[in-house]
Amino acid sequence: MLFNSYEFIFVYLLITFFIYFYLNHKRLTEASKAFLVFSSLFFYSWWNVSYLPIILSSILFNYVIGNSLVKEKKSKFSKKALLTFGIILNIALLAYFKYTDFLINNFNFIFNTNSELLHLVLPLAISFFTFQQIAYLVDSYRQETKEYNLLNYALFVTFFPQLIAGPIVHHKEMMPQFEKIKNKVKNYKNISAGLFIFSIGLFKKVVIADSFAVWATSGFDIATTLNLFEAWATSLSYTFQLYFDFSGYTDMAIGLALLFNIKLPINFNSPYKATNIQDFWRRWHITLSRFLKDYIYIPIGGNKKGGYITYSNLMITFLLGGLWHGAAWTFVFWGFLHGCALVIHRIWGKLGLKLWTWLAWLITFNFINITWVFFRAKGWEDAIKVISSMFSFDNVVLPNQLSVKLVFLKQYGIEFGNFLQNLTSNGTESKILIVSLMFILLFTLLNKNSNQILKSFNPTKSTALLSILFLVISILKFNEYSEFLYFRF
Repeated sequence: MLFNSYEFIFVYLLITFFIYFYLNHKRLTEASKAFLVFSSLFFYSWWNVSYLPIILSSILFNYVIGNSLVKEKKSKFSKKALLTFGIILNIALLAYFKYTDFLINNFNFIFNTNSELLHLVLPLAISFFTFQQIAYLVDSYRQETKEYNLLNYALFVTFFPQLIAGPIVHHKEMMPQFEKIKNKVKNYKNISAGLFIFSIGLFKKVVIADSFAVWATSGFDIATTLNLFEAWATSLSYTFQLYFDFSGYTDMAIGLALLFNIKLPINFNSPYKATNIQDFWRRWHITLSRFLKDYIYIPIGGNKKGGYITYSNLMITFLLGGLWHGAAWTFVFWGFLHGCALVIHRIWGKLGLKLWTWLAWLITFNFINITWVFFRAKGWEDAIKVISSMFSFDNVVLPNQLSVKLVFLKQYGIEFGNFLQNLTSNGTESKILIVSLMFILLFTLLNKNSNQILKSFNPTKSTALLSILFLVISILKFNEYSEFLYFRF
């Protein structure tokens, strides 16, 4: 079930909201949590009920291991052994579904064999609920969490706003909120704020991200060749599609959770305003960055053992981060590029060198834009098609309208013709694409983000009208089906 669907907004959400608070009103708090777990599992299994046993088994397994880790009484196995066993089983489950065909493909390539692929269907949200539960096991091992109630644990994992694509939350930052008495009754300020932020996220996804998706898809998947400007328009279209798609989902998740008086952590903080790569990762997919830092980078040594070891740890962390996003070498290469950038950033910082702020931003933004090409491409050929065209001056095409004033450029091999013809159907759409890219870049850089808006939010007639406007415009586009990009990861 998609957040951007009629059945979710007009049926599922309304029923879940009113029954949950009705049960709490009748002081049936355990029943209200049980209902929320049931409705979250229903939301999850709407896609494919065959996924349900997988997530239920994962929940039960991690609950048992987590409880064993927080109990003080001795067992046959050390807590470290239990933690290791728990992490290995979680990774094995994820690896089986996500990486088996990837490994078979590479085995066939290396040894020139022809082993058949399994063509396993990736269970929805497995990357997210696996990381969330690994974090829970580590926190339990560190005695930072206590959970003896299976119902509470199931709610922690399955709470529908964050179940499918995060944010990746810690048990200690979410579950105590369900126990607060004041959170068991409807809070109209939270409802207003939740609906407002949900409407912003929905608009981001349905109106902005899905509009750029058309041009990105044309460039990556349909066009066989691209000229210089088409390649840059393709990469920039995906850069903004990905951001508004995933940050839109996160805004919707935060807004939905607020309806139930639950505050989820911030996951985006204007990442395209970053002036260096470290700043970018402090702003982009913040809960994933936190996981990579706390549960991979620091445990393998972090920056405590000198320069070269620190650089190696950064590379390992980002190679694994790239692989987590997808079972393809393009994702690994994307992680490698970001690891290299972070190493260069650290070396640059040690040398005490500085750039003008505008130049630092320009370099950072363009690096992010270029590396997203490998993140988006379905294979190396698509990535090379876009990247090579972005840096090739052999095929530069300008609009016909400029041919009279700039005719002298023909001597340098520049042609005039149908501008952006591989991405757009006519001249008007080409202008819309260019204006959209310029406008959305300025809007992203100059305006407050949704987190800042939420902090200063006060329910007024203006915010109510804006919410209604965003919702109506978005709902009118629901007939154009599109899932969220991070559902694939």
